[in-house]
Amino acid sequence: MSSSFDDADYPAYTMGRAAEMIGVTPAFLRSLGAAGLIEPERSDGGHRRYSRHQLTLAARVRQLLDEGVQLTPACRIVTLEDRLAAAHRTIVDLGGILTPDDDADVPTHTHQPQTPHEYDQAG
Repeated sequence: MSSSFDDADYPAYTMGRAAEMIGVTPAFLRSLGAAGLIEPERSDGGHRRYSRHQLTLAARVRQLLDEGVQLTPACRIVTLEDRLAAAHRTIVDLGGILTPDDDADVPTHTHQPQTPHEYDQAG
């Protein structure tokens, strides 16, 4: 049986609790909303509510900021990481198989190795 507690997108956490859980200030969470990374749901009283998924994204941005990345690029990186993870889940859900080469943490080759030219060979 599934419940809202199992749903990573269920807006279960108040701003204060969310900030406490990931070790940031409420102002930081508001700044992520202003940057367009996360958009919290609103309770009937107008209070922000965050999901576990949103808190995961916020914590990753905080990590990148701690590493010296500026806010806008950090939000873009986290957005792309999240989209890649979603694409990987879709591939698996559709019966595809991901290999270790599909790991997002492993850089791809930017070009194919070229065959040597005649003038490059000693003769």
